[in-house]
Amino acid sequence: MLMIEAPSDFDRLIDAALKAHFSGWDFSWLAGRWTEDPLPWDYRQRVRAALPGAQSLLDMGTGGGEFLAALASLPPDTWASENYPPNMPIARGRLEPLGVQVVTAVPDAALPFADERFDLVINRHESFDAGEIRRILKPGGRFITQQVGGRDNLTLNELLQDQVAFEFIDWSLAVAVQQLETAGLRVIEQMEAFPATRVADIGAVVYYLRAIPWQIEGFSVERFRDKLAALHEQIMHDGPLVLHSHRFYLEAQRR
Repeated sequence: MLMIEAPSDFDRLIDAALKAHFSGWDFSWLAGRWTEDPLPWDYRQRVRAALPGAQSLLDMGTGGGEFLAALASLPPDTWASENYPPNMPIARGRLEPLGVQVVTAVPDAALPFADERFDLVINRHESFDAGEIRRILKPGGRFITQQVGGRDNLTLNELLQDQVAFEFIDWSLAVAVQQLETAGLRVIEQMEAFPATRVADIGAVVYYLRAIPWQIEGFSVERFRDKLAALHEQIMHDGPLVLHSHRFYLEAQRR
């Protein structure tokens, strides 16, 4: 009689992560499995506080438009940009029925907007060119951004790569402040944090690395299987893997 071996916990978790659907910036599949400590600021609350009086708004890197769509009372002239191809049709489908104009495949150094175009530019986890931000802001206009710093979840790189390689490792609050000030913007608030993140199982690791492909360039289960298996054993023995996110927050104003 042919005996079929049941899949191991490792294989079962990996298989579920590979089959899980991901769209926009919806990480709900990770609920209870990837738990981040709160930041000392609330980006959503700060954006909402800046909306009254703004007649024109640009949301850079809108993802699937989830954040923008959830804001109440958007300015009458609201735009969004998105450069990640899988998110482009999702953003259009969600935002255009709300009257939001969506532009895609927009280079940071050549934004398709006139000078002094916006009262408010917001940016959550999207790259930017400081000179272009200044150019498109009206005098007195504000730029609000929350960024992912270059130390974000770097423990994953240390555990899985023979030599740590992360394109954005030098990106930090100090670098961003310098860029904005050099461009002629006045930085009015700045904060940086490294909150703990607890990862419950290897499936959550694989799902995250599929969704964030720039964390470990060229990641695949086949390529990293041995190290993923070792990490699985570590989590099973020691409990949740503890990582540290890297976030910073900036508000700047055109003089």
